[in-house]
Amino acid sequence: MVKFPSEEWIKLFKEEVNKNAAYADAAQDWEGDFLFVATPDDRLKEEVVFYVDLWHGKCRDAYMVPSRDAKKTEFIYEGAYRNWIKLINGEIGPIRGLLTRKFKVTGSMAKIMKYTKAATELVGTASKIPTEFL
Repeated sequence: MVKFPSEEWIKLFKEEVNKNAAYADAAQDWEGDFLFVATPDDRLKEEVVFYVDLWHGKCRDAYMVPSRDAKKTEFIYEGAYRNWIKLINGEIGPIRGLLTRKFKVTGSMAKIMKYTKAATELVGTASKIPTEFL
């Protein structure tokens, strides 16, 4: 089991994304990087931020950053820690999470909506990681 959030978890996520042929196919034209932000709630005391660089169906880099101000990205995808648990466990999808306001995105929603299959594959990849939550 790998703790979420942790540097170990995000590195494993990168490796799994790069093995996912369905993601590679769905995101073959995607160019963009993200900050994935887990905001504090009853389980998480401080905000946690991951940087993820996605490029033409591959994850070029992924690591924790000290704050959302530490790295400029095209997109920010954020939500409460409890919602990240639901997302990683496959209880909620990435687009549905946005539509139900469990998550919010900063950046072009139109661009994201063109790649909903890729987003679903990313979450599917995350759910394959044996994860231990706080």
